[in-house]
Amino acid sequence: MHLTLTQNKKTHQGRQMRKTFLPFSPSLIGEEEIAEVVDTLRSDWITTGPKVKRFEQEFATAVDAPAALAVNSCTAALHVALASLGIGPGDAVITTPMTFCSTIHVIEQMGARPILVDVEPGTLNLDRNRVRETLALLRNDRGQNAPRVKAILPVHLYGHPCHMDALLELASEYECAIIEDAAHALPAEYKGRKIGSLGSDAVVPVLTCFSFYATKNMTTAEGGMLTGKAELLEEARIWSLHGMSRDAWQRYGSEGTWFYDVTRPGFKYNMTDIQAALGLHQLKKLKAFHRRRQEIAARYNEAFEVFSELETPAERDWAGHAWHLYVLRLNSDQLAISRNQFISELQARNIGTSVHFIPIHLHSYYRQKYGYSPEDFPIAYSHYQRIISLPCCPRMGDEDVEDVISAVTQIVGAHTRRRETRSAIAAACS
Repeated sequence: MHLTLTQNKKTHQGRQMRKTFLPFSPSLIGEEEIAEVVDTLRSDWITTGPKVKRFEQEFATAVDAPAALAVNSCTAALHVALASLGIGPGDAVITTPMTFCSTIHVIEQMGARPILVDVEPGTLNLDRNRVRETLALLRNDRGQNAPRVKAILPVHLYGHPCHMDALLELASEYECAIIEDAAHALPAEYKGRKIGSLGSDAVVPVLTCFSFYATKNMTTAEGGMLTGKAELLEEARIWSLHGMSRDAWQRYGSEGTWFYDVTRPGFKYNMTDIQAALGLHQLKKLKAFHRRRQEIAARYNEAFEVFSELETPAERDWAGHAWHLYVLRLNSDQLAISRNQFISELQARNIGTSVHFIPIHLHSYYRQKYGYSPEDFPIAYSHYQRIISLPCCPRMGDEDVEDVISAVTQIVGAHTRRRETRSAIAAACS
């Protein structure tokens, strides 16, 4: 790419370093959330009760889902989804190595086998063509120990949706379910449809798992939501609270009854009304939060796309990106600095960053159990070594955004292998 820094509204080589540290992704809590939490604490009900019910209903409406189940984390939603679909020993789940470990942990905890499939190089989402090849290979494997694939678990990485038409078609052909890890994907859209809504008319079971962790696009401090058809969520609801036939509100409310039955060896994954109190108001602010993330991502793209040393995030025409994360990729052959050194230099300039993610097959548990080598998933491995997650959250002001751009520009200028970049930056600042 030809470098023309005059395309930028501002140049940053001479900008002074910020004096205070910019956290990577702080939450944005307002007085409305605080008042709602206080109201809950002063009420007769602080655990799972009327506010959780209201939050479930309002969330389902917001994402056009048939129904919703509030739980205490996205991990819980994933675990309950697997359990409610009857996935266990002898079964397999196809998923990506480019995710947080909890996506894979829950498969292990059910006694099933995670089958990792490499990602596509653009979005770093699950490669649908490789999924097709893996399913065909497993179908043709006549060995007695070959696991049966019961689900495909795509992760909408960074907030960019996976290619769901192809995955739903494969799930139908191979008679397996879809469990979407949408921890990053609120409020993402796939071809004009909201993530969370795809299960309403799918011919296979589809369950979608959202996260409300403190760094996410909206938060309940800790929390998650599972969406899908009502009949699927009826089973999931039982699994989410000890396998009991009635929750506490149904037993201790004014019209409740003390009797219950235990029908499953369930979990303790319920959300509290305190958490839901936060969620009710965060949900109302979600559109505004998302607009701010879009503005920040657009400004970053404008600033960074002129550098051939950097690769800005992919965004397909059919995708509505949630911009949970803005992940910059370094073109390391054009920089005399490693990714880790780049992060250290950002930190020295008071810019918080992270890396999303360390691929699953590099972690010692999975490496030792399944004998993985780094090169087993070459796309995930090579891109992992290039990625940096920059701050991108609605709490950031315009000056914060320009501080990040300034820091990245300075580091590129100091460590580029390209004379053209050094000269252009120097000329722009003269």
